[in-house]
Amino acid sequence: MSFQAYLDNIEDKTGLTPRQFIDLATEKGFGPGTKSAEIVSWLGEDYGLGRGHAMALVHVITKGPKIDAKHVGTGTTHSDASDTLWLEGKASNPLTA
Repeated sequence: MSFQAYLDNIEDKTGLTPRQFIDLATEKGFGPGTKSAEIVSWLGEDYGLGRGHAMALVHVITKGPKIDAKHVGTGTTHSDASDTLWLEGKASNPLTA
């Protein structure tokens, strides 16, 4: 599953976009420098997210939307179309619209 697919699945499960999760995390004081375990615990307890999905959000909460180019356009299961993740909700993603 691609990184973007993880984020899209989270939106399907919770009804919240990645951007909304970033905003909620900021309200809780989470951001760059926050340990992943704290965020994973919060996402599991409050939203029922498993570790894999939670770690996708940990990345965007602590590092932003850029991913390593080695994951882009490889044609593999984990390949993403862009090195920048779409955080505004899958319905408005220009790469999938």
